[in-house]
Amino acid sequence: MASSSSAPLLILILLLHLPFHRIPFTAANNLHRSRSLGLDLTSDAALTSNLATVPPTRFFEVTKPIDTLPTKPCSYLVLRHQFAYTYGKPPILANYYPPSGHGCPAREFSKIVLEWTATCRGRQFDRIFGVWLGGVELLRSCTAEPRATGIIWTVQKDITRYHSLLMKNSTLAVYLGNLVDKTYTGIYDVNITMHFYPAAKKSGFDGLNSGNSVPGYGSKADLILPISRNLPLKDGLWFEIENATDTDSKKFSIPQNVYRAVLEVYVSFHERDEFWYGNLPNDYLNANNLTSVYGNGPFREVVVTLDGETVGSVWPFTVIFTGGINPLFWRPITGIGSFDLPSYDIEITPFLSKILDGEVHEFSFSVTNALNVWYIDANLHLWVDEKSKRTTSKLLSYSSVPLLYSSKLDFKGLDGKFLIGASRSILATGWVNSSYGMITTRWTQKFNFSNHMIVGNEANMQTVNQLIHYDDRVDLKTESSSVKFIRSYKKFPFIYYSNILDQGNGTSFEVANVTFAFNENRGKNAAFGVSKSKLRNVQRANGYIVVKNNLVVSGLGSTAEVYKYDSSRDCYFRNVSSSNYTILHDDVENSCEGGERQSPLGFGLKRHAIVQFRRAVLESESEGI
Repeated sequence: MASSSSAPLLILILLLHLPFHRIPFTAANNLHRSRSLGLDLTSDAALTSNLATVPPTRFFEVTKPIDTLPTKPCSYLVLRHQFAYTYGKPPILANYYPPSGHGCPAREFSKIVLEWTATCRGRQFDRIFGVWLGGVELLRSCTAEPRATGIIWTVQKDITRYHSLLMKNSTLAVYLGNLVDKTYTGIYDVNITMHFYPAAKKSGFDGLNSGNSVPGYGSKADLILPISRNLPLKDGLWFEIENATDTDSKKFSIPQNVYRAVLEVYVSFHERDEFWYGNLPNDYLNANNLTSVYGNGPFREVVVTLDGETVGSVWPFTVIFTGGINPLFWRPITGIGSFDLPSYDIEITPFLSKILDGEVHEFSFSVTNALNVWYIDANLHLWVDEKSKRTTSKLLSYSSVPLLYSSKLDFKGLDGKFLIGASRSILATGWVNSSYGMITTRWTQKFNFSNHMIVGNEANMQTVNQLIHYDDRVDLKTESSSVKFIRSYKKFPFIYYSNILDQGNGTSFEVANVTFAFNENRGKNAAFGVSKSKLRNVQRANGYIVVKNNLVVSGLGSTAEVYKYDSSRDCYFRNVSSSNYTILHDDVENSCEGGERQSPLGFGLKRHAIVQFRRAVLESESEGI
């Protein structure tokens, strides 16, 4: 699991004796079993005497490489630190200076990239961490779990959208709560580097904005406000949502000449809600007197309000951290989104009339059905009209349909079937009058959720089949143009199976497999042209562990991933598989040509697993996504 820094120290110490973190939904006597054996397998032990001669294993998350112009970047190291005894301590701080302060000759940049590189050797848990600049979160991520011979991993993130923030002196804050003792020896040695790629000559400051009469749609924000906790802290700058009734908030005010506003929300889930999609309904737990099993069902929703009124929602992607389910799955290929957790945009522009008065207002965050703990914060991106002192705005229409929730429970004793469904829609339309004329913006969110869960084998077996549809759209109309739109349609399928089989003599065989995907269609139609993109990122992992007298004595983890990105400008394809640290196959294509690509899945998976994986790929490509 990604360890929570907000847990009491006693709980944290107990967690430090759980090297394997599976979804905690099986029978109570199988939950939270203390296992004192680490994840170093025999192959690692054999190499321990020759650590100096063995290169570290490179871990990676499969993503599309960042597109940059063929120019040499101006790069400089912002922070280097070894994170060891950092749990419950203040974030590590560093003075940040813009590229001009580092002698970069360019003033305009086509791309800005944050690069996180870390090494670690020994044994350690996965740890959630965040990187903030002036209180604005730039990166939410999870550490990799090391091995005796050492690991290294790099995360490169395009942070060009934070341009206005990066051009000012500020303070960089990094929180990575870690503890080191005789058993868990891993120290994370971290470098953070910024890369500034100069813009090509005659390309203009913002290539996306060429020919666009409304620079707020296609350009970067002029001002970014942190909607996060303030330093000093002995933790991360994120808010901590502890339960379903908990709410955290931040007061703010904006300039009176803003003409567009977007709230970017960061979300991660930990402790009793790390595997929220596998949590059991409370009625089932109460009927079986399973008081120690995690409940509140499998549905979660992050609700964002402005001065008490709902303006948007986040139905999060099912990120599996690098210690989740079976940690051998994620060595060296990590779970989708684990090294760079996704953020989610909420269009605030239709609501500007509520906050353009120069007064203090408030964003609040809550999580439906939450158990502890959720980490949430946000960045408010603002576009400012420099040609006027004040813009005017009006909310024309608003509708927030209450959450529609349904559940069908069918169980007898510890075995049963559960079907959970939910849907919601949010719609707001408003206009803003600025020096660019009157712009009417329509913001729409539509969500659908289903989770079909089966529990059997006296609650030692569980299957989860979950699907989230996530559709948001911005339509705008100016006085001189037709309707334009920016749309993102996401689909998050998640299929999971686990079973624990008693082998006698204090030994159990525990098998698990998971198939999940991040699929997204994006479309943009504006004065600067039409652009479309389609992402299909499907991952399949399966394996087992053998446990004897509460010790992990052997195990296997195999992973296959197919990443396919196509757009009106470029394409990228990667098909990769691994088993217990070893890459079995890695096929990469950067061309849009080549026809239909096939997935070599014959690396020891059982036939039903291959069929299930192929079905997941096909389902992810059907229904328009």
